[in-house]
Amino acid sequence: MTSNSQLHATLESGDTGLLQVSVLSSENQRPVPNAQIEIAGTGNPDQPLGQAQTDLDGKSPRLTLSAPPLEYSQSPTDNQPYSEYNLKVSADNYEDAIISGVQILSGETGLQSILLTPAAGGTQDYAPTVIGGHTLWEYYPPKIAEAEIKPVSERGEIVLSKVVIPEYIVVHDGTPSDTTAADYYVPYRDYIKNVASCEIYATWPEAAITANVLAIISFTLNRVYTEWYRDKGYNFTITSSTAFDHKWIYQKTVYENISRVVDSIFSSYLSRPNVTQPILTQYCDGKRVTCPNWLSQWGSKYLADQGYTAIEILRYYYGDDLYINQAEQVAGVPVSWPGYDLSTGSTGDKVRAIQEQLNRIAVNYQSIPRLAVDGIFGPNTKAAVERFQSIFNLPATGIVDYPTWYKISQIYVGVSRIAELS
Repeated sequence: MTSNSQLHATLESGDTGLLQVSVLSSENQRPVPNAQIEIAGTGNPDQPLGQAQTDLDGKSPRLTLSAPPLEYSQSPTDNQPYSEYNLKVSADNYEDAIISGVQILSGETGLQSILLTPAAGGTQDYAPTVIGGHTLWEYYPPKIAEAEIKPVSERGEIVLSKVVIPEYIVVHDGTPSDTTAADYYVPYRDYIKNVASCEIYATWPEAAITANVLAIISFTLNRVYTEWYRDKGYNFTITSSTAFDHKWIYQKTVYENISRVVDSIFSSYLSRPNVTQPILTQYCDGKRVTCPNWLSQWGSKYLADQGYTAIEILRYYYGDDLYINQAEQVAGVPVSWPGYDLSTGSTGDKVRAIQEQLNRIAVNYQSIPRLAVDGIFGPNTKAAVERFQSIFNLPATGIVDYPTWYKISQIYVGVSRIAELS
């Protein structure tokens, strides 16, 4: 396999970012080991920069790739702040997959998931999946203004007396009236990560990233809570049109730091006193489009540079009565978060539940060690948690904290459900 040092494109800046590719089977979501990954710049797609191979868990090494200077993403500029790459992925018994336009930012780790389709024989279709430009670089239609609090109908699937974190978001990949656009069932957290990676730069301060993620979450949960589109006769939750909702791009590269922020706060949302529904927190870029009383994306970055916290940034734009609330229920999880971390020495039913779930996940991800389901958090359980965290891009602490608990739940439900359907 080509070493990381050979994967550098030629850029004068010397800045680099990282890319890790995860390859799964579209048939059963199992990792695809020994998949061959070929990387090229979009400007020279026929001149590969290097190759890599996936491990037992379908993961590539973290590959070092050239990126434009960091300062290009720190303020609006005429210089594109990310480099773009093409990936071609091949594996025995699968159709090849091509992803064009993978975006690499200076100093950040991009996480690229790729689904391979089992080979059916005949001529393969090499049409690539093209990742569109970032919203702060390319032009997309600005948001059409709406009221931030909506009337609520009492019909539908969601219990409207409380805010529920959904298991899936149905994304209509176009404007609401576009009947040719595809609908995608996307895990809720994956949707938020995708949108945030499309809407802001991962190079920004954490306070700015957190403020923007909270605005994206609250907006999304408002659409869920009010059944905004379903109440109008549509069979989707939200669209990918920036004029109506947020930018979401099929198979978009997400960034590790954005992913970790989302995993830590995915059940939070923004509220006002005496209003049950999440606030429809609209925003704009603050450069090409200005939007009084809405969050400015570039403005949030500058406030974070000055030391503002996430909630201070949000109140700066949406008012002092805005506060962060917590959803009462997370849909689709077998056991709710116990309210405390599990670590070496912990015992009881919560530990047993984690051990059972990790054992089921280990059927798919075979590098996770199997555990005795005894309700005792010992060295073996710690090692299994650490391996799980490493596979799914969480800090490998060996402690089952809030993000780890719900990530284990998400993966467990996913692999169990697919096994049942098979």
